[in-house]
Amino acid sequence: MSFSIGTTNPNMGPRGALERFGEETERQAINWRVGLRLLAYLRPHWARMTLAFVCMLAASGLTLLTPYLVKVAIDQHIAQGDIAGLNRVALLTALAFLGIFATSWAQRYLLAWVGQRVLATLRAQLFRHLQALPLGYHDTHIVGVTISRVINDVAVINELLSQGLIQLVGDLLVLVGIIVVMVTMDAELALLSFAVLPLMVLATILFARRAQVAFRETRAKIAHVVGDLAENISGMRVIQAFAQEGASRERFEEANRANREANVEAMSLSFVFLPTVDFLGMLATAVVLWFGGRAVAQGELTLGIVVAFLAYVTRFFQPIQELSQIYTTLQAAMAGGEQVLRLLDTQPEVADAPDAIETPPIVGRVELRDVSFSYRGDARVLHGINLTIAAGQTVALVGPTGAGKSSIANLVARFYEVTDGAVLIDDLDVRAVTQQSLRRQMGLVPQDPFLFAGTVADNVRFGRPDTAVASVIAAAELANAHSFITALPDGYDTEILEGGVNLSVGQRQLICIARAALADPRILILDEATASVDTVTETLIQEALQRLLHGRTALVIAHRLSTIRNADVICVVEDGRLVEQGAHEELLAQRGHYYALYEQQFVTAVSQEKGGD
Repeated sequence: MSFSIGTTNPNMGPRGALERFGEETERQAINWRVGLRLLAYLRPHWARMTLAFVCMLAASGLTLLTPYLVKVAIDQHIAQGDIAGLNRVALLTALAFLGIFATSWAQRYLLAWVGQRVLATLRAQLFRHLQALPLGYHDTHIVGVTISRVINDVAVINELLSQGLIQLVGDLLVLVGIIVVMVTMDAELALLSFAVLPLMVLATILFARRAQVAFRETRAKIAHVVGDLAENISGMRVIQAFAQEGASRERFEEANRANREANVEAMSLSFVFLPTVDFLGMLATAVVLWFGGRAVAQGELTLGIVVAFLAYVTRFFQPIQELSQIYTTLQAAMAGGEQVLRLLDTQPEVADAPDAIETPPIVGRVELRDVSFSYRGDARVLHGINLTIAAGQTVALVGPTGAGKSSIANLVARFYEVTDGAVLIDDLDVRAVTQQSLRRQMGLVPQDPFLFAGTVADNVRFGRPDTAVASVIAAAELANAHSFITALPDGYDTEILEGGVNLSVGQRQLICIARAALADPRILILDEATASVDTVTETLIQEALQRLLHGRTALVIAHRLSTIRNADVICVVEDGRLVEQGAHEELLAQRGHYYALYEQQFVTAVSQEKGGD
């Protein structure tokens, strides 16, 4: 439920947000600050992570053991014709493979268990934080980019935390273990086998440098795609109305193509690096066969050692391949982590003071005392507004588009913070009370009626979920919504489709009025509630609003004459200033700003009303 806010900031809107996103990408290979903060999410699951680590150690040890058992079988039993000894070693080898299976399975299960909980925790924390951020944040950030943070970036972070770290340690242990075992068995052959390592180090360095940039680019491009997709789906009605399907398709294809190229670039690095590792592994195998085979032929080495070396060399390069994949995961997780933590670190511009109190029961007196306001440091939208609304009074705000009417309403509801001055309710500064306790006693009927997925009854009782059905029906009757609701296929249990497309705009607005009525607010804000409905529905809405406004303080933003004629006070807003105040007839008699608005905007409406009579 947000107001429509006018702004002249060129960086606002979808394209500006996407451009800023691209500029924010950091270029560090590994951001240790980000890494340490992400590791904190594993702390609640330390016991299972420890058990997974133990399983990894066992699997790594058994992996190192099996080639050595093959050596023992060949040199000590096959060569000697010791069948009984061979049987024992074969049994031990089978048990080792069984142990590898069991410990690997346990490790993967534990890590998956932890991973899903870390995933849920991070997403829940992001969702809570997004709810705490004011409307100003959501006005300047694309929904699709935000979704990309919560879904895509969190997913790659989880992959690193739950799988990558344990696998990283395990691969390093296997590498070190293989080096130790090979050097122990035969140092000379081991050194010959490791002759390809300088080439491996060079290839890894080159890969790492390119991957750092490439995988950060993929995070930026996928956010562009999701952002553009969300924007186009939200604006599909406008796109089709102006026959701009081709242009929007071209924009999306451009973003999609950039995403494809970024991912191809990133993947091509792996497709070059991994075959390089395979080639070096085969080269090392050839070295072992050549030099080891000659040594066996000359009686300098046993056949079992050469066979074990071949097995160890093959296993030696497998962890290196896995480490390269972990590195790509690390790069993606660092890029995603930077953006997720940046979002979590975004401080709400509207926040409860440490000593904020619960709002006492509101009587309904509202005062704006010398209020000035600007959005994010832009030019002032409001200038020195002084306005007092008595309890139970209806005040209408009129004026041209962009004059500052919605900004005044936003400040009363404390969706934004005043730049200067103060907003007081019952002589209590709204900054001195908690936001939730304040808004629980306020109601909003927006210009664009928004309904949530669920039943009609769920939407009516949105502000008070535990309300009985009888109260829901009473609120709908007050809002003139009961008759059309009962005519729906399932009445109050009718499921509302996404965006409320199975209801008319007027029906959605009547449900929003019922929702406000059930909340029983002391202060009510009406943001051009009849701007998008036909005259018949407008009559129903006006009747419902008259009943709803009775005894409540109301701030009405309107253009239609029928909405404001009966207001206690009409305030004319121009260029962020209150230029006139008074009753309808009084302001017409002054023949000033309101009279000019009346002539420009309302004469047609009066003519239509007379024509209808």
